[in-house]
Amino acid sequence: MAEYARHEKTEKQLQQLSDAIKTGRLQPVRRMINTLPPGEIADLLESLPPEPRALVWELVDQGQDGEILVEVADEVRAGLIDAMEDEALVEATAELEIDDLADILDDLPDPVIRQVLQDMDSQDRERLTQVLAYPEDSAGGLMNPDVPTIRADVTLDVVQRYLRMRGELPEPIDSLYVVDRDGRHVGRLAFVDLLVRSQDQTDSDLIKSDREPIPVDLPAGEVAMRFEHHDYVSAPVIDQHGMLLGRITIDDIVDVIRDQAEHDVLSMAGLDEEDDMFAPVLIASRRRALYLGLNLVTAFVAGWFVGLFDKTLEQAVALAVLMPVVASMGGIAGTQTLTLMIRGFATGQVGSGNTAALLRKELAIGTLNGLLWATVVGIVAMVWFDRESIGFVAAAAVLLNLAGSTSRRLRTTGTITPASAPTARFRRTAAAATKPIDSRSNQTIATMP
Repeated sequence: MAEYARHEKTEKQLQQLSDAIKTGRLQPVRRMINTLPPGEIADLLESLPPEPRALVWELVDQGQDGEILVEVADEVRAGLIDAMEDEALVEATAELEIDDLADILDDLPDPVIRQVLQDMDSQDRERLTQVLAYPEDSAGGLMNPDVPTIRADVTLDVVQRYLRMRGELPEPIDSLYVVDRDGRHVGRLAFVDLLVRSQDQTDSDLIKSDREPIPVDLPAGEVAMRFEHHDYVSAPVIDQHGMLLGRITIDDIVDVIRDQAEHDVLSMAGLDEEDDMFAPVLIASRRRALYLGLNLVTAFVAGWFVGLFDKTLEQAVALAVLMPVVASMGGIAGTQTLTLMIRGFATGQVGSGNTAALLRKELAIGTLNGLLWATVVGIVAMVWFDRESIGFVAAAAVLLNLAGSTSRRLRTTGTITPASAPTARFRRTAAAATKPIDSRSNQTIATMP
């Protein structure tokens, strides 16, 4: 219900936006756009054709430009960046979190990248290099290395004075992470305890170890499952030596879940979730041509196979009439099993330990549905063509096709594991400008006067 309401709201906003642009009333457009959060503005920009999109982009307050560039799809982002001056791009990225900046850095022009790096202090440059050193679809690529940390031997009063001195904290934040003198992760101090406990207590009395640290090389999909299973708001990221490197927050995980869902759906049709919905016709046609070509090849193979029985089909035209029915039933049954398996892989519920049980279950379902619909098709064929033999042949074909398609789809997908190969990250300027970060560079409070 909530998802339907959100889509209905977006559709209404899009209609109002289009109507205002057509009438040339830009002030209402400006007011409406700039009352929305960056995520909703990004959705609207992706829903507009190129010319209205460029017009609306000009009306967005510059203070939101950076967050919107992070939210939009890659191809839309490239178009918006091309329309911006270098100075505007530098200003837009100035207030971004390190992990968000890393996501869009490779889309920026080289002069902008150099200026952005030049404007950073040395600690932020080192943090940026650290994030870029890991694959985008791993915990290291998701983490924000800006983590306020504390030691276990200080009082809550000292911690509060440290936070006031620091001034700003990364959002969202529900805990402070505790490290030892070497920077190794020890546990966390909940903000609730920091606020309600006696100020004379030391951190060591209140340290919680209920959040298992996330290895820096853990795939993003597995990170998302940990957040789902444990209801995390944030979680620490460590290296193989237990050194605290950063933290991942729930807003990053929401993006991961959404991207994976879109990828699973669109990839089944040979599409990419990062493509622009309003990409030029020639570009969009070229992208889809390969998938259509592969489908044409398989169609010709199927046609060739049918052609082997042309003499039989000439003698029994009814078989040619019923052939699409049999093929359609098998295709639908296979698609149902394939969808179930893709979901199982995405949630981690399918693996080598339960594939045999799933094969037996899906084979039983295919057989049961095959018996039901084979009976229906057989009866219809007998009545239609007034020949019992045609009815029996059609029924047998539907039964074997449903049972065979279900088990074949399961065996095929059962040999596939979720893709986790890292994609190349942008390093050319950041790596040249900085040195590898020491995990102890996160600000840690030890003692305070």
